[in-house]
Amino acid sequence: MKAVRNVLEFLEGNGVKYVFGIPAGSVNAFYDQLLDFPEITPIVTKHEGAASYMAASYAKYSQQLSVCIGSSGPGGTNLLTGAANAMREHLPILFLTGAVPVSTMGLNASQELDAQALFQPITKYSVTVLDSANLLDEIVKATQIALSGIPGPVHVAMPIDVQMGNVEKLPIPKIEIERHPPIDATLVKQVADHLLQKKKGFIFAGQGVRNSVAQVLELAELLNWPIVATPVAKGLFREDHPLFSGVFGFAGKNDTSLFVNEGDAETLLVLGSSLGETATSNYNPNLAKDRFVIQIDFDSTVFNRKYPVDVPIHGDMSEGLTKLIEELKARGLERPTTVKAIGRESSADTEEEFNTKNVLRKLQEFLPTSTRYTIDIGEFMAYVIHDMEVLEEDTFDINVHFGAMGSGLSAAIGSKLAEPNRPVVAITGDGCFFMHGMEILTAKEYKLPILFVVMNNARLGMVYQGHTLQYKRSHPSFEQEPVNITAMAEALNIPNFRVDSFEDLSQNVLNALTYLNGPAILEVALVDNNIPPMGDRVKFLSSFGK
Repeated sequence: MKAVRNVLEFLEGNGVKYVFGIPAGSVNAFYDQLLDFPEITPIVTKHEGAASYMAASYAKYSQQLSVCIGSSGPGGTNLLTGAANAMREHLPILFLTGAVPVSTMGLNASQELDAQALFQPITKYSVTVLDSANLLDEIVKATQIALSGIPGPVHVAMPIDVQMGNVEKLPIPKIEIERHPPIDATLVKQVADHLLQKKKGFIFAGQGVRNSVAQVLELAELLNWPIVATPVAKGLFREDHPLFSGVFGFAGKNDTSLFVNEGDAETLLVLGSSLGETATSNYNPNLAKDRFVIQIDFDSTVFNRKYPVDVPIHGDMSEGLTKLIEELKARGLERPTTVKAIGRESSADTEEEFNTKNVLRKLQEFLPTSTRYTIDIGEFMAYVIHDMEVLEEDTFDINVHFGAMGSGLSAAIGSKLAEPNRPVVAITGDGCFFMHGMEILTAKEYKLPILFVVMNNARLGMVYQGHTLQYKRSHPSFEQEPVNITAMAEALNIPNFRVDSFEDLSQNVLNALTYLNGPAILEVALVDNNIPPMGDRVKFLSSFGK
């Protein structure tokens, strides 16, 4: 049998349902054999980069391995941004690339590329298989690495002759996943000692608590401590929880920033955050200043990276929180009868001005509370973080961590495939749309009812605003002649509506664009000259170079 058939039997046997990518000569053997595996659906995208973002979103919300494939040469290089993004988000993706025949390597063959070397620094494992007999073993090894310890992307380059080589039919290997090291009980006791002595503190939660939200809330209620979220963790905690203080970092609330910078908390408990630039308001020293810092994370490399940590606890987040809660309860700590509500800044406006903030909040009024918003990169992202309400848990996907324009468009497709019953809305801008907007055709071809909201201001808004704050001027090339995106949607036979004023938004309009048998576009033609609510980032950019 063909070596690549063994690979597909392995993927099918381990629950892989989708393969994201684009067919090409160097991977056609894979796609040919895929015809015999109806349980695996190929999601053929318009660009390999978009395929990688879809695979990332699918891995995140299905909590399973994703598979993404591209041709040798340009197909592989188009996947690189997505691999780097997956590495930052700790998402298990098996990247497969085709390669020229082994016999022609080094001869400048068409689309020849050493993809192994390119993927090496942005994946957990990258290899080129030179013998058909080793292909399955390397795929299995890469998969185990992707799912073990700190999850992350891996890459296997498959020369076309290696894929097509004949091998014996092999039994489907069992994946042996290495788990996180057990939580150190001594450190848990040490943390409990401190928490019972120091009554004032707060929890600083990042994306690493995605699957442990209930435990974070239980711990917060036991301690009666506020929860502060990073921008990428927005959406994990409901806005109406009395202990939720808001988002700190890029586009965070002013009250939350004041609380972190000037509050009397003695202890900082960091959960699942690498304490990067956007999470800490440009590495603000006040976050940990004069505070006892405890950090729990499955990635030991985040400890003491920028902020000194007094007690680092390495291991699984859920296990760590469970053991800490049990230890505190065993010592007699009980949840207070009444949990003290945290004062929070209101986002309400008295005037219905046609601006980005009001449009986004009005949209949310017309959409189901369970809607997941996948947010692209642009000035609208600051308004989403700062002003949109979290009405149900896990309803925002904000990739400000790596910041790849266009990723939000494709994340909507991956999210919808992972959770078909959850309403999904992508919020993007014209700049992002012009990069990866044709993926709306992918959504159409697979009959995915996703609403794509395009904030069209005919400029690279984040670049324009940031540049103007830094240099008090911006280059005219940051702006462009306005393009009618609904006219483009009309040509693609996709339902659409254009918003030119605040009065154009209504429940009837949203009803007409949702619950369809495919995607729809809502174009918001709006030039908002207000400075986006980027929080301390505004001060940082305004003072840059002074």
